[in-house]
Amino acid sequence: MIAVIDYGMGNLHSVSRALERMGFPYTVTSDPETVEAASGLILPGVGAFGDAMRELTERKLVGVIKREAFKGKPLLGICLGMQLLFTVSEEHGHHQGLNLLPGRVVRFQGDFNIPHMGWNHLTFTQFHPLLYGLEEGYAYFVHSYHVLPDNREDILAVTDYHGPVTAIVGRNRIFGMQFHPEKSGTLGRELLRRFASLCEAEVGTP
Repeated sequence: MIAVIDYGMGNLHSVSRALERMGFPYTVTSDPETVEAASGLILPGVGAFGDAMRELTERKLVGVIKREAFKGKPLLGICLGMQLLFTVSEEHGHHQGLNLLPGRVVRFQGDFNIPHMGWNHLTFTQFHPLLYGLEEGYAYFVHSYHVLPDNREDILAVTDYHGPVTAIVGRNRIFGMQFHPEKSGTLGRELLRRFASLCEAEVGTP
């Protein structure tokens, strides 16, 4: 059972419907014990970084997310959820993240449209089982801030929006997608399916 973590700021409906259509068991939860018992975790997110970390802290979810991720349980952060995986964000101040991956979240700077909204091409930057056999394609982005990972080897894919933008990150079984895979056509759905399959492998197919 995959836990879609509800902390009041996620696009829970679209992610849940995508898992349902693909036939993967899931539960939407804010209960730390349910998160601990799950085979994998999805951390969606829409909104401001600082507000998100406050909600996760108040619901006593920060500790269990970090413990389960460090144990090797598959974890996928989506959009703001990916940004929360990192050390710190500069969004409206200075906010500590989950610090599961080293790096910082910064605002786009330049004379161009912000937020970055729409379909952009993904370029895979290294071999990874999550991407094996997939063709590069387009994904749907909506964000004003982007991640600068400290370690380039954590970057699995980038897109171009007036310069390179981190699109997919991964280390061990911790993954992040800056775009919305459930809204990103065939490529996005396949990426979500592969992550969900990794979660199922933790306990065997139900």
